[in-house]
Amino acid sequence: MLEPLSPVEAKQRIRSILASGDFSVTGHAREEMEAEDLSIADCVNVLRGGVVHPAEWEHGSWRHRVETSRITVVIAFRSEDYFVVVTAWRAAP
Repeated sequence: MLEPLSPVEAKQRIRSILASGDFSVTGHAREEMEAEDLSIADCVNVLRGGVVHPAEWEHGSWRHRVETSRITVVIAFRSEDYFVVVTAWRAAP
């Protein structure tokens, strides 16, 4: 099991992984993204520029919520060089 990262460490790791392109999106996240009219590019932009919150333990893994004022993306690290997008949504207007 991976230990939770601080928000600063998580942000650095997210950026590093985005540079390599080695991440995936769960089926649930794809469904939520479609329902919210979000693209992979929208999520990548949030992950690059959003605020990373402290990790929360949920469903057997540490999850990091990354937010902008309009979109939230939740990821879980699976290794030091791989993460999965768990879900994403738009902020309520």
